[in-house]
Amino acid sequence: MSKAKALMLQGTGSGVGKSLLSAGLCRLLARRGYRVAPFKAQNMALNSAVTPEGLEIGRAQAYQAEAAGILPEARMNPILLKPTADSASQVIIMGQARGNLKAKDYYRRFEEHWRVVRQAYDSLSQDYEVIVIEGAGSPAEINLQAREIVNMRMAAYAKARVYIVGDIDRGGVFAWLKGTYDLIPQEYRDLIKGFIINKFRGDIALLRPALEMFAQIVPVPIIGVVPYLHNLLVDEEDGVYVRDGGSERAELKIAIVRLPRIANFTDFLPLALEPDVAISYIRRPEELDGADLIIIPGSKATVSDLIWLWDCGLARAIIEAAQAGKPVVGICGGYQMLGEEVLDPQGVEAKVSRARGLGLLPLKTTFEGVKVLQNLDQELEVPLLRYRGRTRGYEIHMGRSHLQGEAEPLFPERPDLGFWRSRPFVIGTYLHGLFDNDELRRALLNQIRALKGLPPLKDGIKYRKLRQKEFDRLADLVENHIDLKALFEALELK
Repeated sequence: MSKAKALMLQGTGSGVGKSLLSAGLCRLLARRGYRVAPFKAQNMALNSAVTPEGLEIGRAQAYQAEAAGILPEARMNPILLKPTADSASQVIIMGQARGNLKAKDYYRRFEEHWRVVRQAYDSLSQDYEVIVIEGAGSPAEINLQAREIVNMRMAAYAKARVYIVGDIDRGGVFAWLKGTYDLIPQEYRDLIKGFIINKFRGDIALLRPALEMFAQIVPVPIIGVVPYLHNLLVDEEDGVYVRDGGSERAELKIAIVRLPRIANFTDFLPLALEPDVAISYIRRPEELDGADLIIIPGSKATVSDLIWLWDCGLARAIIEAAQAGKPVVGICGGYQMLGEEVLDPQGVEAKVSRARGLGLLPLKTTFEGVKVLQNLDQELEVPLLRYRGRTRGYEIHMGRSHLQGEAEPLFPERPDLGFWRSRPFVIGTYLHGLFDNDELRRALLNQIRALKGLPPLKDGIKYRKLRQKEFDRLADLVENHIDLKALFEALELK
């Protein structure tokens, strides 16, 4: 039996704000002295995080744990699905990869996965007072209701108080809310304690008549209308939400390749926040024009995305830009693409066993069945950037890269993490989170500034401090625009 009180946010669809509002609730409850943890039974996302134990979970749950002031762990997201194709995913169970499955094969293992979810939740709920559970997509997907483990079935098991979130910015929010309510099986409707309208812009007085009319139609109250929060610093969990960013007066233009299976693009959020940087996600060769730095990010389908790079002409354009003196950085899968070739003889990620790399680093990468999951937090020197200091980040990859020629280790004490060359100026590393390090990020940007003939900037943003302020901003949003008295009474909290 569960000890913790359970609060659950479900949604009228994906992208309505469940993850963010869950993080805000985690922060709010933590500020009020409750031991609170996030939970999502099953997450589908290509942005993931590595726990201190070296296990992999969805980025959203790691973000929510940070908001709650606790360390992330596999119990918070027992099942993570990382899409490798339109109808197949790598399946991560309790933080460890268990192979790739097609959707129909995954659903055949319903009982096994449901057992894993229950065990994880039971264990987590013994250690906390409140669990903030996030649903996935919508509970109104009638074709999935018989075998879903992340929405109403999970709510019933946890005896959770459920709140349905709708996005008014997309339009039709009242139809979404009522339609969702109507399509939820009758046996679960008593679990729904309220609705939350999210991303509202404008005068709340104009909306009030609609709120009153809706109360006559559906026997569940709307407990909050949350304003649209602009310029929010947030770890997105899906490539659907990749977007350009940065200062309109930026002196440095950074082009990031928008790979079809882009992964862990949260790496680049700190860059977009710098006052002298603008980032753009590009998919065509001509979009490289004017870029001061080109970045190839991580991918969940490295071989396939590398073939796409060649097919769309970006590979050749990047090579020519590098040869003309344009700096190029590759992270994880992007690092592997910078080498001479990528081999996947066992079909770990792709049906194609070999792909030609860009040849900008003398590397050969071979995919193996064992995934590397590891955090880094140590004092390291980066001679290229004239930096020595605390370096934090994480590795999360299947392939292993081997040097085949001349290149300098990016981190001499950890040569396995990546290499660089000066002509052309190319950097490749397996280390995600590299740009979270304030001094290291500024050292790289100042080097790019020097190449452009610009003076260095002494100070940039303090990224980790800014993240903490944003968590409080989220908590304030929840506190000011949701009826906490009703929510806390439903949870039997003071």
